[in-house]
Amino acid sequence: MPPEARAVLSVEELEIRYAAGKGDVVAIAGTSFSLKRGECFGLVGESGCGKSTIAMAIMRCLGKRGRISGGRILFDGQDLAGISAQELRAIRGRRIAIVYQDASTALNPTMTIGAQMREVRHGENGEVTSRERAVQMLRAVGLPDPEGAMRRFPHQLSGGQQQRVVIAMAFLAEPDLLILDEPTTALDVTVEAQIVDLLMHMRAVRGTTMLFISHNLGLVRRMCDRVGVMYAGQIVEQGLTEAILGAPRHPYTRGLLACIPRLDRGRAAYRLKSIAGRVPRLVDLPQTCTFIDRCAHAQASICGRPIAVERTPDGSDIRCNRWPQVPAEEAAYQSTSGGASFALNAPAPKGAAVLSLDQVSKTYAIGRLLGRPIASIRANEAVSFDLHAGETLGIVGESGCGKSTLARIIMGLEVPSGGRITLLGSDVTGQVTSRRTRDQIRNVQMVFQNPDTTLNPSHSVGFILDRAVKKLGSARTARERQAEVRRLLDLVRLPHDVLQMSAARLSGGQKQRIAVARAFAGRPSLVVADEPTSALDTSVKTAILELLLAAQKDSDTALIFISHDLSVVRYVADRVAVMYGGRIVEMGEAVQVFSPPFHPYCEALLSSVPGLDNPSPARPPLAGEVGAQALNGQGCAFAPRCPRVIEGHCRQTVPPLRRPAAGHEILCHHSVEDLRGGTFVPARNAS
Repeated sequence: MPPEARAVLSVEELEIRYAAGKGDVVAIAGTSFSLKRGECFGLVGESGCGKSTIAMAIMRCLGKRGRISGGRILFDGQDLAGISAQELRAIRGRRIAIVYQDASTALNPTMTIGAQMREVRHGENGEVTSRERAVQMLRAVGLPDPEGAMRRFPHQLSGGQQQRVVIAMAFLAEPDLLILDEPTTALDVTVEAQIVDLLMHMRAVRGTTMLFISHNLGLVRRMCDRVGVMYAGQIVEQGLTEAILGAPRHPYTRGLLACIPRLDRGRAAYRLKSIAGRVPRLVDLPQTCTFIDRCAHAQASICGRPIAVERTPDGSDIRCNRWPQVPAEEAAYQSTSGGASFALNAPAPKGAAVLSLDQVSKTYAIGRLLGRPIASIRANEAVSFDLHAGETLGIVGESGCGKSTLARIIMGLEVPSGGRITLLGSDVTGQVTSRRTRDQIRNVQMVFQNPDTTLNPSHSVGFILDRAVKKLGSARTARERQAEVRRLLDLVRLPHDVLQMSAARLSGGQKQRIAVARAFAGRPSLVVADEPTSALDTSVKTAILELLLAAQKDSDTALIFISHDLSVVRYVADRVAVMYGGRIVEMGEAVQVFSPPFHPYCEALLSSVPGLDNPSPARPPLAGEVGAQALNGQGCAFAPRCPRVIEGHCRQTVPPLRRPAAGHEILCHHSVEDLRGGTFVPARNAS
């Protein structure tokens, strides 16, 4: 067979097992797929379905407990399971490279970027990569000042810059196969768009074969030629991307698509549908359909039989006994056009303000000389808004725009440098948490991005919630507290038997449910949710969003929802604030912010989101990143990156506040008429 006709990677009936205390755990069960030269193949599915396990098996990094117990992994016709350690070293990192989700864990914090790049070897003779070649590759991946970056340590680079370095290191080896394991999950939407453009360009130039692992179906739609949908260690549906994501036949694939929030309308127009239940335990996988317990179309007499892989009319492979009989349900999304109407999220009643911010600013000093700061950075500047009971305010923007600093100020973890903060009618401007009253602390709670950092893994769920109720709730006796703990579990839809489980034994989605329950233990007036779903997969994310909204409604709580996922914010928010350079550059009802006129920055954010209907963005990705120079109050903070900058004006003068409609404010030098003529038209989104 000629080399160009042979598959670069072929996974044949792969089975992977991990040794456990009472027997083996089957992580991958009879999975097959292949990649042709220059092709990009996507793997999607919930956390725990086996996507990353396959990547680790290809790299031969399964650890001491993991082993390939059946099938083969052929790389360029060679079985990777049967090669020697010396042969593996000649392949791994050179002919097969991998880019991980978290670039900070892939870079050595004690070595400069230059030293780490020079360690990468290429070619048959193993020559050390030259400095010139490393600089050239850093420039190719769009890293600003590549010569200077070579002298820096990883912690001196932003997350997006670190990910560019990891990609540059992978491409330095000129691999035949590049594995991308969630390479953009932790990145802002604009940086994500730049990284994806870079990967597609490098693939086009070098003809690199790519295995792209992700739960972002919009990115998969844009990048991949073919896609495989994984569930419980098996590929349940695979074929051309257009066929799988455009007209899915397997109930699980349909369920994933129904979990994706839309960018063109709010929750008043539709409801997300999370997939009930969870992935079955790997120790007792059924010999029949693994999705049977969660499938609305399952019939025991048919689905209880062994499952065969069948070929559909469009050439896809599907693992389902009932796929021809499953009704062609109405698609979760309908295509939208430029003339589409936009539905407004249900408006919250306006009573007294729970929280009021008036010209709040925060300045950090950088270095000191003779007791005085050498320089300063304005993390927040002149931030003002009111938030009412039952209302949800979404705050969006890139990393470094001031979102989390503002959250810390509201929580009392930081003291503002200027302005005024009013909480439930009381001035709390200069009061850190330790100086606030018990009632003020009870009324302002937070849900963090990563529950692992906020839940003690050795404590039981019962102890965690009982302690929260004791400190924050009104229940006093043990019986009252027990009843309140059970109410909280019912609120977040968890069975009562988890009370005896330690936090370490919970899944990521279960941990976040406990974090939500704890935040609402005292029936607070305000909850600040800082990226509460960014680390979760599609189905779990949907479940958490619905739980958060249900808990909010139960207590008539005001909610501040901070995220860089625009479609999620569109779904949950009544009003939206877009932040850049510490300022709110646009604010209004969700329907106003997500439809013209846009602030140029808001338009750039929306244009960067890949969707199922429009996988290619409407415009090139936004160049550059938020930098310190944008936070020092000179002119418009966005001017250095703005595609519509007015030279000689925007950089020198602070922009005026435009009001296109009641409640809608845009901070920009352009007139409302100019802003209304933007090029972006919202379409359905996959996040």
